[in-house]
Amino acid sequence: MPPRPSQPRLTHFLAIPLVTPSSSPQLQHSFALFRDKVTHPNIASLSDGVPEQAIRPLGTLHLTLGVMSLTTREKVEGVLELLRSLEFVGVRPMGARVEGAGDDVSPVPKLRQLSDTQSGGDDTSTVSNSESKEKEKQKERPPPPLHITLQGLQSMHDPSKTSVLYAAPLDPNLRLYRFCVKLREVFKEFLVGEQRPLLLHATVVNTVYVKGRGGGGGRGNERGGRGARGRGGGRGRERLTLDARELLRGWEDFVWMRNVRVESVAVLRMGAKVGESGEEEYEVEGEVDIPK
Repeated sequence: MPPRPSQPRLTHFLAIPLVTPSSSPQLQHSFALFRDKVTHPNIASLSDGVPEQAIRPLGTLHLTLGVMSLTTREKVEGVLELLRSLEFVGVRPMGARVEGAGDDVSPVPKLRQLSDTQSGGDDTSTVSNSESKEKEKQKERPPPPLHITLQGLQSMHDPSKTSVLYAAPLDPNLRLYRFCVKLREVFKEFLVGEQRPLLLHATVVNTVYVKGRGGGGGRGNERGGRGARGRGGGRGRERLTLDARELLRGWEDFVWMRNVRVESVAVLRMGAKVGESGEEEYEVEGEVDIPK
């Protein structure tokens, strides 16, 4: 059999940052409360609680839209030029043709809230002129800014043996989801392996960061978990897994942050590092603000 082609080295990712001046007070309170509650042995299915190292630093909180392999400066500049080309009207980015992103790159489409468009057609014979004019005016108005509420705790795997827990944004009308899908379409020339459906999530717990306990070699049942060979753990390594069923039930209604405006879209570098604040965070390669 021919050898499998090597996987591209991932260097960056497209994301919506969640830690902003307006969200930070809420998130600091929420993470402090969560850390205080779950790292102690007060959960039946987690005899020693959640390992503190598994709880992600607040500065790393974001929604990932896609990953990238930008291994040359030319590729980095290409994606940054595309990022800078976005012009936002409300939450409708528009852009111009971008050089260096591929010969077949078309003008960047408007990112508009598809959820604001009603499905089906109107019976024009029964709609008055005034109603028609009002509908036209509504179409011309920019949609309201996007806001995010993070609630609950969910598992990326089987909750009885999981290594990743996350908070999901409430998105009842799918405005946020459609916006993010459109962003992925705009950046599709740069994104790697985006066959899977988009899952909007903010990672709160990941046991791969637990040093010396599963994530870095594993020590079996310590800290309420089990060592388990799994994807992402590396050859010859074991990732700590947790029985999080009781934890998920206890935090399903917890609100991490409420009604926080989406302020920017960013290209971030892989691998969180300690920043000027002394906390781990992802380095920003490029970022554009979404006007209010």
